[in-house]
Amino acid sequence: MEQWLKLVIEIQSLAQNGLTYSNNIYDIERYERLRDISAEMLSMKTNFSVEKVKELFCNKTGYQTPKLDTRAVIFKDNKILLVHENNGTWSLPGGWVDVLESVKSNTIKEVKEETGLNVLAKKIIAIQDRNKHNKPRYAYGVCKIFVLCDVIGGHFEKNVETTEIKYFSMDNLPILAEEKNNKEQIEMCFKAINDKNWQVQFD
Repeated sequence: MEQWLKLVIEIQSLAQNGLTYSNNIYDIERYERLRDISAEMLSMKTNFSVEKVKELFCNKTGYQTPKLDTRAVIFKDNKILLVHENNGTWSLPGGWVDVLESVKSNTIKEVKEETGLNVLAKKIIAIQDRNKHNKPRYAYGVCKIFVLCDVIGGHFEKNVETTEIKYFSMDNLPILAEEKNNKEQIEMCFKAINDKNWQVQFD
């Protein structure tokens, strides 16, 4: 990660944490200004307006921690299941971990919503720091959790997020949603399913 982006993220984090714990009106004003500065700096280096940056980067409260993203890994006949996104790219089914959901329950829920399939979440393949593996880089932390699942029923159902599902071999991958999963991550999943002694990888 570029040094300037690290500094912007740190400023935003300090501002958010300060706003969480400070009761002094003058300190609150200073922390709000720091948050605005971080948004302005990020806007200067990207194609996003200050308002869009604030919406994505400066709209949280409470102590700042990374977001969780679960991705379901489902195989059949040594092919991996991908979902067709509305923008034409393909990804592992998954998404942000919702409030009141665990990693396991969220994985199961996301698969049902995006594929119509019922699955059992069996084990974790890897836990990755998104900014070390995926592009574009986000101005906040994300922990990506890849979860191996078994299908126990269901069938594809039309939904607002995906248009179809399909199984792919490693040598015939479609255009991937790189911000969600890239070729190296898919390859990691293939290695995991074919290695009986696979150990969880984590950053």
